[in-house]
Amino acid sequence: MLLYVLKRCLIGAITLFALITVTFFLARAMPGSPFEGENVSSEALEELTAVYGLDKPVFEQYLGYLSMVARGDFGISFRKPGVSVGSLIAKGAPVTMFLGLIAYFVALLLGTLIGVWEAVTKSESVRGSLMLLSTIGIGMPNFILAILLMLVFGIWLRWFPVIGLGTPRHYFLPIVTLAVYPIAQISRLVHSNFTESLRMDYVTMARAKGLRKRTILYRHVLRNTMIPVITNAGPTIAFLMTGSFVVESIFTIPGIGQELVNSIANRDYTVIMGMTIFVGAMIIACNLLADIGCCLVDPRVRMTK
Repeated sequence: MLLYVLKRCLIGAITLFALITVTFFLARAMPGSPFEGENVSSEALEELTAVYGLDKPVFEQYLGYLSMVARGDFGISFRKPGVSVGSLIAKGAPVTMFLGLIAYFVALLLGTLIGVWEAVTKSESVRGSLMLLSTIGIGMPNFILAILLMLVFGIWLRWFPVIGLGTPRHYFLPIVTLAVYPIAQISRLVHSNFTESLRMDYVTMARAKGLRKRTILYRHVLRNTMIPVITNAGPTIAFLMTGSFVVESIFTIPGIGQELVNSIANRDYTVIMGMTIFVGAMIIACNLLADIGCCLVDPRVRMTK
């Protein structure tokens, strides 16, 4: 188990290093300068470029940035003088993480219930309706869903506020927007694996032993069904973390998503790098925890990887 975890940590570290490298050079390849567009003279622009070290060769800037990151320093924002990138992350990350985690647990609960319902129901109309809803949920882009929810429940019906996170009611529409796709994805995954598990030999043997149907379904079948769901937890949480960027912009939520979108528009290199590293590290950590969870549920997993 320890060797398996160490191997996954090493892969995660290499992945994060590759992410830092690619993002750094892509950010520097963006046309323009972080200081353009503010009526800055050419002399002042050159001075600012020199002060922030942007006049140095790109590879030298890269090595300097790696040295800063190794010390836990993500630098100062170019567009917000005196504001550290670390403080921006500390301010926005709890909001983004809270929204993503709540949306994931809502999706896990509802997706599992819907998937099991779809697998065990004998009504073709119910099964067809659930499959149709899951197809719509997978095919609907979250920014379109966010706008529809804002129009219907925020503007027309006025049931929920649509801007900011002032009260618990403010969280409803963003969480629903984020959770719809994972609900549909998890329900399909649970349905297919639950249906396949019902045909396995151990289920036939359990029935022959006289075990109750509820015991067979929830103690044996559901446990095996949840292994792929746990495996998929990392990518699902990654989707919620990155998908929240657009949702945060639409609902004006002060998370790291909105800050990252603004930093890209403003060519704020240090903020782009800091936010990307944080999100990448969170995604890698989520995948690592999902792998460990699979090992705990089914020890055979570690033997095949």
